[in-house]
This record gives sequence, C-alpha cells and structure tokens, in this order.
Amino acid sequence: MGNILVGSASWTDKTLIDCGRFYPMEAKSAQARLRHYATQFPLVEVDSSYYGMPTPQNAQLWAERTPADFVFNVKAFRLFTGHQTSPVVLHKDIQQALGPDAPKTLYYRDMPKEITDELWRRFSEALEPLRQAGKLGAVHFQFAPWLLRNREGMAHVRHCVDKMPDHLLSVEFRNKSWFHGDNLGKTVAFERELGVVHTIVDEPQGFANCVPCVWEATHPKLALLRLHGRNRETWNIKSSASSSRFNYWYSQGELGAMVPEVRRIAGLAEALHVVFNTNYEDQGQVNAKLLMQLLA
Repeated sequence: MGNILVGSASWTDKTLIDCGRFYPMEAKSAQARLRHYATQFPLVEVDSSYYGMPTPQNAQLWAERTPADFVFNVKAFRLFTGHQTSPVVLHKDIQQALGPDAPKTLYYRDMPKEITDELWRRFSEALEPLRQAGKLGAVHFQFAPWLLRNREGMAHVRHCVDKMPDHLLSVEFRNKSWFHGDNLGKTVAFERELGVVHTIVDEPQGFANCVPCVWEATHPKLALLRLHGRNRETWNIKSSASSSRFNYWYSQGELGAMVPEVRRIAGLAEALHVVFNTNYEDQGQVNAKLLMQLLA
C-alpha cells in the first residue's frame, strides 16, 4: 500500500467492544485493546479529545503501547472548533476561574482570552508525548456546521492555525457554504495559504451540514480522507451516541470505486491517511480491512 495508512476513528467505542468481534476475549483492558488494534492497523484517530481535553499522561501511555511507526491523528477539543461545550468537561481550576455564574453552555467567542490561551497551552502540552515519540500525525479540526465561509468563519480558522504553529493541522468543514459554486476553488486555495491539510469527506449529500467529496491535496506532507458513511436516514438524528449517526457498511463496490482516486491523491503527498468514522460495532474496522485488501 506504499504511503497509504488506513485506520478507524476511535478504538474504544462501546458498541465496538460490546459486539465481541474485533477484540480477542483476553483483551479486557485499555492497554490490551490498543496493543491489539495496533497489530491490525498502522493508524488511529483519537476522538475522545473532542469531548474532553486530553492529558499528557494518556498520550504517554498511547505512545508506549504502540509500535514505533504507529500514527495517531488527534481531534481538536470541541470548544476550539466552535461547538457548544459544557463547563463540566473543563479542568476544575478552569471551572473555578469561570466563576459560579458561568453559562451552562460555553462558546469559544464568549470565553475570556486568558482562559482560552491557557486551554490552548494545555491542549498542546497534552499532545507533546506523542510528538516527542514521532507518533503524532495531524491535529484534526472538524469545525461546527454553523461555521460559515465568511469573514468571521475564515478568521476563526486562521486563529486556530496561529494557536498551533508547531503542529500539522487538518481541517474539515461541515457547512456547504465552503464549497458551493466558486467557493470550492477559493476554499482549497485558502487551505493551501494556511498550510493545512484539506480533508476529503465521504458522507451523505443534500443537507446543509454536508460538503461534497473534493479530491484535493493541499499539503506536501499529508492528504486525508475521512469516511462517514452514506446513511441519509440517520445523518441528522438526535442521539447521544455518534455510532447511531454513522451506522453504515460500505460495500466492496463502493470502496473499489474510490481506489483510483485514493491512489492518485496518495501520489500528491508524502502520506495519505484514510480514516473510517463509521463506528457502529466493528463497521469501521471491517471496512478498513476491506479497503486495505483492495489497495494491496
């Protein structure tokens, strides 16, 4: 497969563990599961860092429990990407600094600068063990669906890039305004100007919070393809578990149709990461294996 690394989003999803098909019976601990996962795939995306700030201690354990050439892509914390965030997921001292009158739902634009600066510092600090081990791939910014391609939206993306100058960032937009009409070319040019990795997205079409599959590479070191499935019926359902939304099995024909473009994009960067975000039970792992077979 050359420079193409294939993996899944998360290795700890509850439905994946409960289905009993991917992990051997003896893999009962977090350590055993990650070690087994790393024997099957060369890449994983850390999704837990979106829901809560990661810690250097966990990152150190991840680095220690995986082979030397294993790669972690890490999702950016939800507050940074414009999503609504509960104060309870922040560090205790940050909660205290916000005070008793802090709103129950936080947005980045409303946060005091000294607190967001400290959160950025802690986020970068948490990634450092992976970076030092040479196992940190991209820091993935999956922006909120209401981040539009306008002056404010573009300024926020630029701000995120400025806050992480020593990292390779990938960006994923979730509002069609970024790729509608003439904006498609402008957005790709904007990504190249910022020096970020464009995310090629496979997902259902026809919704305001969906973007087309744009096969482009904007960074010489990395290209990224994320597959969310094509389940239109579940795309915008309200559910506490992301696995309910991304419940989809890719057929061999669907994945086979992507192979020529996957190979072409892999020729435009030093590496191509393919991440399956279909995470109901073992869908992502089974489909990742199938794509690896098709590529090999």
